[in-house]
Amino acid sequence: MTYAYLLTPFVAWFVTGVTKFAINSIREKKLAFSLIGYGGMPSNHSSIVMSMVALIGFSNGIDNPAFGVALTLAYIVLLDAKSLRKQVEKQAKAINKISPSGLRERIGHSLPEIAVGCLVGIFVGFIMSHA
Repeated sequence: MTYAYLLTPFVAWFVTGVTKFAINSIREKKLAFSLIGYGGMPSNHSSIVMSMVALIGFSNGIDNPAFGVALTLAYIVLLDAKSLRKQVEKQAKAINKISPSGLRERIGHSLPEIAVGCLVGIFVGFIMSHA
């Protein structure tokens, strides 16, 4: 029995988190612990769901029903990261301007952040399918 299906999303989350921390630390020129969380480059959500899409595709083929289910779930998550969560981010910024309530403003993702997250996820899924 393989544990790849259990481990892959956690590996993708870890790799993406470390990458995001490194990118943010380089941009800020200091350890960017305050920027850990939602939003930013690359997208954790995109990486996690695409790692499973890739793992299933590389391990079982794209004609497997599980691939279709994973791809559908990934599509929903990617839409959410780009549209709904980006709107929540705009609302948080507007609310914080009116009344500094400390709402987190980095929530959604840009297309490049989503794309890089997808690439990281595909890479992790590929590696895990051959482990």
